[in-house]
Amino acid sequence: MTIRTIIVDDEKLARQGLELRLEKFTDVEIIATCANGREAIRAIKTEKPDLVFLDVQMPGFDGFSVVKGVMELDPPLFVFVTAFEEHAIRAFEANAINYLMKPVDGDKLADTLERVRQRLAEKKSADEADKLKDVLAEVAPEKVDTFESGEDDAAGRYEKLLNVKDRGQIFRVDVETIEHIEAAGDYMCIYTGDNSLILRETMKDLERRLDPKTFQRVHRSTIVNLDQVRQVKPHTNGECFLVLDSGAEVKVSRSYRDVVARFVH
Repeated sequence: MTIRTIIVDDEKLARQGLELRLEKFTDVEIIATCANGREAIRAIKTEKPDLVFLDVQMPGFDGFSVVKGVMELDPPLFVFVTAFEEHAIRAFEANAINYLMKPVDGDKLADTLERVRQRLAEKKSADEADKLKDVLAEVAPEKVDTFESGEDDAAGRYEKLLNVKDRGQIFRVDVETIEHIEAAGDYMCIYTGDNSLILRETMKDLERRLDPKTFQRVHRSTIVNLDQVRQVKPHTNGECFLVLDSGAEVKVSRSYRDVVARFVH
């Protein structure tokens, strides 16, 4: 599988340096390089890459503005490249697959590309399953429910306990005690009301392990245990907040309000 890649950086030497480091990875094809955010948005919309290496600080449209500018598409995977450590948290909040410090370390680049390969393989599998369901709906609609229930059986033995390695210890967490989960790149922050733990796992993988009847995404970076919701508080712009058993409040973005409404009464 070829990883179609765009490099975005306002410094020519930085673009060339990253290109040289990527030459050793035979499955990476650089299809464009961009010197600013506006060029990047145009290239992403035109070329539809799999992966974008994105400089954070650029004149005009910075890296975060580029991400916002392509969110209406099926966005590519983003890796932020920065000389400033303080941008790391914002990079994870923007759902980047990783961030790399300048100058880019070869081993960290290799690790990042391995994460990219895993994500792309997961996306391909999900797309193929959706295509199969579409074909079944056309030629044998009576089989669609069977296909979907079979899919649930295969993935339906949802976790009751999560083993979380954090701070050099392994914690066994009863999933019923989890209030909500927040994404920070490839790390998950798991909140249990009286404790918080860090799990290295993608949100997509963790969602597969949790019962969707109980755990629902209410924001692109937040999953909530609906059994722990005690109050819904309306907010501006069509958003709302869920008040959990511990008193914690979690924002529900507009695009997920309908999902939550089906479960919270």
